Amino acid sequence: MARGKTRGNGAPVKRRKGPRAPFWRRKGLAEMTRKEWESLCDGCGRCCLVKLEDEDTGAIHFTDIACRLFDSQSCRCHDYANRSKRVPDCVRLTPRRVAAINWLPPTCAYRLVAEGRDLLAWHPLVSGNPDSVHDHGISVRGRTFCREDDLPVDDYVKRVVDWPGQAPRRRKAATTASRRRRPLL
Repeated sequence: MARGKTRGNGAPVKRRKGPRAPFWRRKGLAEMTRKEWESLCDGCGRCCLVKLEDEDTGAIHFTDIACRLFDSQSCRCHDYANRSKRVPDCVRLTPRRVAAINWLPPTCAYRLVAEGRDLLAWHPLVSGNPDSVHDHGISVRGRTFCREDDLPVDDYVKRVVDWPGQAPRRRKAATTASRRRRPLL
């Protein structure tokens, strides 16, 4: 058993590396097939939210403002195949980018696998239930305020929120208007 690693319910995670182990335990991100890569997405939708970076400290703050292509009910992109054309600052995840991006949620399967950790118990690949990410309150389903085009950029700082699995932030730093922030998506 992996020392110190637990499932969402506290049960230890067994790390199997043999041929019968799930692909995310046997393969690195760069070794996965396209189908395996895409199935790692748990559908939480947090990567599709506007994030603010404090230019003074580098701290990342999540908002409840969604990308213009985000479907808040399914927690998926309306036009996934064409997202980069329609939203030029949309970040297409790759194994190299996953390692460099500091704003992926701590529960993100891409991040967990890149760090050598196991998927959490509520992940659809583990639970076998595509709604488990929503049932466990991890996703942003029904919790977005608006889409990015519906709110002036100057008002984004008012929409900073805490999400499950995210370390609590200090309120003063997140709401002080004098700090300069730039949107990330």
